[in-house]
Amino acid sequence: MNPEAVSKYRPFPKIDLPGRTWPNNAITKAPTWCSVDLRDGNQALIQPMSLQKKLEMFKLLCEIGFKEIEVGFPSASEVEFEFTRKLIEDDLIPDGVVIQVLTQAREHLIKRTFESIKGAKEVIVHIYNSTSTLQRRTVFNMGRQEIIDIAIEGVKLLKEEEQKYPETRFRYEYSPESFTGTEMDFALEICEAVMAELEPTPNNRLIINLPATVELSAPNIYADQIEWFCTNMKNRESAIISLHAHNDRGCAVAATELALMAGGDRVEGTLFGNGERTGNVDLITLALNMFTQGVNPELDISDMNHLVEVYERICRLPVHQRHPYAGELVYTAFSGSHQDAINKGMTAYDIADSGLWEVPYLPIDPTDVGRTYESIIRINSQSGKGGVAYIMDKEFGFKMPKKMHPEFGKIVQAVTDKEGRELQTKEIYQAFDQVYLSASEPYSLKGFHVIKRHIDDADSSAEVEADVRMGDEVKTIHAIGNGPLDAFCSALKADITGDFKLCSYHEHALNGGSSARAAAYIEIEKPHGTKTWGVGVDTDIIIASIKAVLSALNRKQIS
Repeated sequence: MNPEAVSKYRPFPKIDLPGRTWPNNAITKAPTWCSVDLRDGNQALIQPMSLQKKLEMFKLLCEIGFKEIEVGFPSASEVEFEFTRKLIEDDLIPDGVVIQVLTQAREHLIKRTFESIKGAKEVIVHIYNSTSTLQRRTVFNMGRQEIIDIAIEGVKLLKEEEQKYPETRFRYEYSPESFTGTEMDFALEICEAVMAELEPTPNNRLIINLPATVELSAPNIYADQIEWFCTNMKNRESAIISLHAHNDRGCAVAATELALMAGGDRVEGTLFGNGERTGNVDLITLALNMFTQGVNPELDISDMNHLVEVYERICRLPVHQRHPYAGELVYTAFSGSHQDAINKGMTAYDIADSGLWEVPYLPIDPTDVGRTYESIIRINSQSGKGGVAYIMDKEFGFKMPKKMHPEFGKIVQAVTDKEGRELQTKEIYQAFDQVYLSASEPYSLKGFHVIKRHIDDADSSAEVEADVRMGDEVKTIHAIGNGPLDAFCSALKADITGDFKLCSYHEHALNGGSSARAAAYIEIEKPHGTKTWGVGVDTDIIIASIKAVLSALNRKQIS
């Protein structure tokens, strides 16, 4: 980047608001939500929605729970006019849902807009004109009063047209387009002029929409603008302050959150932030941010996979893999330390009775948005022993002892280094099976039975006999020991392997039922100090432990 190019830019001016209160406020309830996916979102698509896709998107928005939906700019497009008519004529608008239509403050567009909504029970007519300092100078070549006159003539026409449609309850919304690029005193002046013309009351409030049509400043300045406006406007109780943030600086969610703290009542935005340039505020992220703070967003986002599938099919836009809450990888950890912390946190959450979600690295329970725990941890070369252990437990039921985690973690690490990619869960199991369960060289069990066993307090000894295969030879061994496992190990040491020591033993059931299998984990130490783990699985826990010993002895050939 040319260092001299920075001289073309200057900081956005601060708002003179020494007594600002919003930094001490918090979001404690959901705003009124208005989806503009069918307008802002649609006009940003490379291939705009067909009538059928518009209907499908409208249905999805209703399922989510939006009560106000901007369905389009019916005076600007025949498809949008037909769509609005179809919603009304086919009675497709659910009870409690209000459609919103957008129009510029121009006579022929206003009249065409009212034609599109004939017969509707209730409609929000959203009228706007641009007020920004830059556009007044470079686009319209108009002064302040001329811009105010455009707005007043537009809202006067709204009142005239309303009389032609007595069957409809009309609500109105006014936007000084590019509010954030407008002098604060002028933005207030034009909005108050519109309010004076429309005469809203506390029981029939006017929506004053204050858009960051282009995001020009840091989020705190948008919040200052909203608080300044709310503090200085007349008849505040007769207005609904609506926020409409774009994402040119990548801060639309933050700007909207702060602006809600500053006095905003309502939010317009889109699913996953689709909109022109870098998009609108993402309503999914915004709502779930509230959810994670214990605030009911009053939207149903419990089936994220369904929302993503429908959205991607209709809009032909992908939801990024790292998109907050919705991306394919956002509930996934590759880092070993992260995986270990998640594994421990999930275990602690399962046994806690507080009801509070407290798991490291996961600000939301994936099941609350229709995701599953199985996808939380995935394994690549950056992964660690904790994540591998989590996969083996949650996917396959093997609860490896903590002391065993480093050994198997290194085994999987070697596979990921060789493959140079993420491993699928089945590949992790294959490594586990190959190293521990299926390895039969040099030793494998061909037969085992307990000849005699004492189980009283005075004597717990057992006499066993086993057939152990060594290459092409099968050798029968026999010994007495302190229990079947001890007897088997004594026989092995005496007749086949030489000395070794049992260091650790763990066991658990793999599944339920009368034919449940058991898993046994045994760590042995050879005379030269090498320690290896073995795993055995069988419906008989004694046989499982015998297999685990042979598995550990076979491990010396691989370690």
